[in-house]
Amino acid sequence: MRSSKSRSRNKNRNNRPSGGNIINRVFDSSGPDGKVRGTPQQIIEKYNQLHRDAVLSGDRVDAENFAQHAEHYTRLLAEAQREVDARREEQEAQNRERQAERDRERNERLKAQEAAQAAQPDAPVDPSKMEQPVIETSEADREDSGLVETPEEKPKRPRKPRAPRKPRKAASDGDASPQSTPDAPEAAE
Repeated sequence: MRSSKSRSRNKNRNNRPSGGNIINRVFDSSGPDGKVRGTPQQIIEKYNQLHRDAVLSGDRVDAENFAQHAEHYTRLLAEAQREVDARREEQEAQNRERQAERDRERNERLKAQEAAQAAQPDAPVDPSKMEQPVIETSEADREDSGLVETPEEKPKRPRKPRAPRKPRKAASDGDASPQSTPDAPEAAE
């Protein structure tokens, strides 16, 4: 019994791949001089080079054969490029339509705001300049909300002055330190 994967793979075996894939796809071309492997552009260049070499060596049959192989891949590449260009044009047209729709919606919103302004002459025109509501919360609500306190919310406390540093102690194992402290008593002899 066949698996479903093998059936789905075999279903599209005879169809040509889509245009975008062909441009960068690696082909194995069996020409008269052996296999040529590469992208369509690389294969075209190789067959053109083989065509020039055959012409220079005087072999007209091989030269024509290489020219036909190069022409085949040139047509394949041109068709794929046309499909890619058509898809790009289609996407650009869709993007232009979406932008036009956004522009229409923005104009409708502006007209609605102007109409609301005309109906209420005391209302502010620019929504970004409107005052934002301030919601007062209790201390218990702030603790339970999971919000982080911002510096503006914290009460400012005066800083304590820093205590002066203590002088370093001399080494206790009898080593003389290069830096002596002025407060340290001199050792008696």
